[in-house]
Amino acid sequence: MNPKTESSYNQCIDIFIACHDAISQGVLIQRTSLQDKEFHFQKWFENRLEETKINYTKPGRNLYPDFILTDQAEGYEIKGLAYPGRTADYDCNSQVPVGDHKERTIYYVFGRYPANVKENEYPVLDLVICHGDFLNADRQYVHKNKNLTGFGSYGDLKIRDRKMYIAPTPYGIITGTEQQITLILPDEHQPDPRLDVVGELVRVEAEQQVIGYFFDLRSNTLTPNYQKNPLSGTVHRFLAYRLKGVNGLRVTLKSVNH
Repeated sequence: MNPKTESSYNQCIDIFIACHDAISQGVLIQRTSLQDKEFHFQKWFENRLEETKINYTKPGRNLYPDFILTDQAEGYEIKGLAYPGRTADYDCNSQVPVGDHKERTIYYVFGRYPANVKENEYPVLDLVICHGDFLNADRQYVHKNKNLTGFGSYGDLKIRDRKMYIAPTPYGIITGTEQQITLILPDEHQPDPRLDVVGELVRVEAEQQVIGYFFDLRSNTLTPNYQKNPLSGTVHRFLAYRLKGVNGLRVTLKSVNH
C-alpha cells in the first residue's frame, strides 16, 4: 500500500463526511442571483472545506480542477446538476475526466439540487464523490487545442480545433444513488471504520478506442478513427460507500462498458 495514496483517501473521506453532515443537517445551497448557474454549488462545497479546516487554493475560473488541497496532492472538480434535468452526463470544457492530473489525485463531486426554483436557497438532493478513475482510467491523454490555416475564399482564415467532451456522471453509470450520499473509491485501500461498503463496481476497458477523427466541412460529417485498445479487457475495481449505519439501496452498475 502506498502511504501517500492511503492518506489521500483518508482526507477524501473526511471531506465526504463533512458533506454528509451538512446535507443531513439541511445546510442549503445559496446563490447570489438567478444568473448564478455554476458557482453556487462550488461555494457550498468550499464551505465544507472551511468547516474541516482543510487548506486549499482555487486556481481560478475555467481552470482545472476547481479546488487544490495544499497539504495533500489532490484536487476536486465540482459539478452541480439541476434535477430533473440533464444528470446522466455533462460537458467537459477542454478537460476529460481523469484520476491523476499533474501528480495530484483528482476527485469529482456531483451534487443534484432542485431545478427551476425561484428562491436563492435550496437543498442538495443527493451527492456522489468519486475518484476520477471511475469515470476514465486513461491517464496518458493530454488535451491540446490546435488550428490550421487555408480556410475561406482567400485561404487566410484559420480553423481552431477546440476539443470538448461529454462524460457520464455517476448518475448515468450506477443505480442506488438517488436521495443518498455516496463515495466511490478504488478498492485498494484499507477499510475505514466510519464507512460501510454498499456496492462493488467493476469497469472493464473497451475493445476499441478513438485515436482521431476527420471532419468534412462540406457535408458536416464527423468520422472517427479507431484502434484496438492495448489495455482492452483490463478490469478496474471500485467500492461504493455510505456513512456507517445509513440505510439505502445497494449501488450497482447500470450496464457494462461498450
